[in-house]
Amino acid sequence: MKKYVIAFFLLLFSFQHAQDKIRDVLTLSEYLGYVKKYHPIVKQANLTINKSAAKLLTARGAFDPKIEVDFDKKRFKENHYYTHLNGSFKIPTWYGIVLKANFEQNEGLYLNPENQGSINGLYTAGIEVSLARGLLTNNRMTTLKQAKLFLNQAKEEQQIAVNKILYNASLSYFKWLKSYHEKRVFDSFLNNAKLRFKGTKRAYEEGAKPAIDTLEANITLNSRRLNLEKARIQLVQSSLELSAYLWLNENTPIELKETIIPDLKTFDTIDRTFNIALFHDENFDIEQHPKIKALGFKIKSLAVNRRLKMNNLLPKIDLQYQFISPNSMQINAFNTNNYKAGINFSMPLFVRKERGALALAKIKLQDKKLENNATKVVLKNKITALQKQLASYISQNEFTFKIVRDYAVLLSAEERKFFLGESSLFLVNYREQQFMDSKLKAIGLENAFFIAKAGLFKAAVIAIQ
Repeated sequence: MKKYVIAFFLLLFSFQHAQDKIRDVLTLSEYLGYVKKYHPIVKQANLTINKSAAKLLTARGAFDPKIEVDFDKKRFKENHYYTHLNGSFKIPTWYGIVLKANFEQNEGLYLNPENQGSINGLYTAGIEVSLARGLLTNNRMTTLKQAKLFLNQAKEEQQIAVNKILYNASLSYFKWLKSYHEKRVFDSFLNNAKLRFKGTKRAYEEGAKPAIDTLEANITLNSRRLNLEKARIQLVQSSLELSAYLWLNENTPIELKETIIPDLKTFDTIDRTFNIALFHDENFDIEQHPKIKALGFKIKSLAVNRRLKMNNLLPKIDLQYQFISPNSMQINAFNTNNYKAGINFSMPLFVRKERGALALAKIKLQDKKLENNATKVVLKNKITALQKQLASYISQNEFTFKIVRDYAVLLSAEERKFFLGESSLFLVNYREQQFMDSKLKAIGLENAFFIAKAGLFKAAVIAIQ
C-alpha cells in the first residue's frame, strides 16, 4: 500500500518541465518551531501559568507569620492621660489554630483598670482555635488547595492552547503547500499549451492545419494563463496568511520571502513532525488527555469548595487561651494562675445562607462531572473517526494514483495520434483537461489528508518538541 502512495506523489509532479530556481525550503517542522517559540499567542498562553503561580503565592501568604503593633498616647494640659502599647506576633497553622505571642504595656493617670498591669509590661503566649467551623477546613486552607489545583489546571490548559495555535498554523502551511502545488501544475500545463500553440501555428502556416485549430490552441493558451494567474494570486494570499504566524524575538513580525518554498516531501515527514508515529489508539489513555486532566483538577477544586460549604453548616466556636507573665525571660514565669481566656459562639437559627451555598456547590460539582464524562466520549469518538478517515485517505490515494496514471497514458497516446494526424486538437485538449483535473483533485486529496493528520494532532493534544 505504501509503495502506491509514494509512487502516486512521485507521478503527481513529474510533469514539471521547467527547472525551479534554487530556493530555500521551509519545512513544516521548522515552521512550527518558529511558531511555538515566538508567536505572541503562545507567549500569552505561557502567561496563564505565571498568573496561576502568582495566585498560588498569594494564597500561601495567608499562612505568613504576622507582626502587629498598636501604639496610642494622650497628653492634655500637661496631664499624661494614657499610653497604650500593644505588640503581637501571630503564626497561622494549616488547621484552624493560630499561635500568638503578645506584649502589652500601659501607663498613665486615666487608665482603664483592666489595662493596668506590670510597670515593665505584660507578656502573653497562647493559642486561638476554632473548635467546630474552620477547624478541619477553612477559607485559608481552601484557597491554598484551590490555588495549587488551578496551577496544575493552567499547565494542562496551556498545552491545549499551544496545541490549538500550532494546529491553526499547520492549516495555513498546508494551504500554502496546496497553492504552491497547484501553481506548479498550471505552470507545466501552460508550457504545454505554449508548445502546442506554436506547433499548431507552424502547421497552419505550412498548410497542414486549418486556421480554426490555431484559434482553439490560442483559447486554450489564454485559459491556461488565466488559471496560472489565479493560482499565483492564491499562492500570494496563502503565503501572507502563513506569514501571520511567523514572528521573531521581541515580538517582531516577519513576512515570507518569495524565494522560500514549502517542503514538497511533507507527506514523508508529517508523522514525525506531529509525533503521530508515537500515537497508538490501543495504548491511548483518555484519562491522560490534557482536557480531561484539566477537568479533573477543576472537579477536585469544586470538591474542596463543597467541603468548605459543608463545614460552614457547623456552629462557630472560637476559643482563646493565653498565659500571662511580667517576665518573658523565664519560662516558669508562665503559670496557670495567670491567664486570659475567652470563647465565642454563634450560629444562625435556620442556616439558610449556608445550606443554599452548599446546594450551589454540589450543583457545580455535578455539572462538571457530567461535562467530564461527556467530554471523554466526544474525544474518543473524534479520535476514532479521524483515524478511520486517515485510513480511508490511504485507500483513496491508491485509486487516485491509478486515475492520474491512466489519464497520463491517455493524454500521451492522444498527443501521438494528433501529431500523426489521426486526432484533433479538441480531443487533445479534452484529454489534457481531464489529466489536469485529476492532478488538482489529487492535490486536494493530499491537502485533506494533511488536515486530518493535523486534526488528530489537535484532538489528541500530542506534544511536539
